[in-house]
Amino acid sequence: MTKMTQTALNTAVLSAGIMLLATAAAQAAPTTTSTASSEKMGLSVGINLRAEKSAYDMDNTTSVLPSLFYDNGQVYARGSQLGGYLINDDVNEVAGFIQPGGSQFDPDDADGAMAQLDERKWSGMVGASYMRKTPVGGFRGQIATDVTGRSEGTVARLTYLARLNPGKWTIYPSAGLEWVDKNYNEYYYGISEKESAKSGLNPYKPDSSISPYVSINGTYDLNKDWDIFVGQSINYLADEQRDSPMVDDRFNFTTTVGVMYEF
Repeated sequence: MTKMTQTALNTAVLSAGIMLLATAAAQAAPTTTSTASSEKMGLSVGINLRAEKSAYDMDNTTSVLPSLFYDNGQVYARGSQLGGYLINDDVNEVAGFIQPGGSQFDPDDADGAMAQLDERKWSGMVGASYMRKTPVGGFRGQIATDVTGRSEGTVARLTYLARLNPGKWTIYPSAGLEWVDKNYNEYYYGISEKESAKSGLNPYKPDSSISPYVSINGTYDLNKDWDIFVGQSINYLADEQRDSPMVDDRFNFTTTVGVMYEF
């Protein structure tokens, strides 16, 4: 498949996701954080297979990870994000959270000059969020900063979230814009003078950037105890990220499939 054909396909997938969100807005109820029945604890534990087609010029990666979902109205766990509510009512949601962030790069998975670069690791992000719940879905703003000393970057997001319930499915489409500062971009997409001398790649020092993203997650109710989880997220790289010698594609795709047990 040529790069032009691949880019056209990727753009079509992103456009289809945005069209689904537009349809969802006309049907969505205010977003809530728990679908467990009143007879259950609201705790779901499972395992999922995660496949990532990174925008980096490297091989695709797959991993098997545990999953955890819990919400008692005071604290919550949603996949990799753990948080607590300061306000949580029918209209407003204010929360603090911790979660991993960034794009992992392992030179052992790369070839040629890319294999000479330094490793990029996940950042540990601490942040706060506010969501306004409306009859057509939720509108959320959040900001988080790295506290591990890796990227020392800050990330802010504006997101629209919806919830659909066709049959045994519960589907959560979302889309929005992500702003990241130059520290974040320099760590994950920049190339230092030292790396340039070692690899032969041109040095690169990007500025801050804004880029769109879309995701669709869904759970299928197998029975009163077991659910199947599927998810697809697509991140579109801004020019400041795409122009990095580390990057081979404009898009970053992450696909997740798993099973969960409800307690």
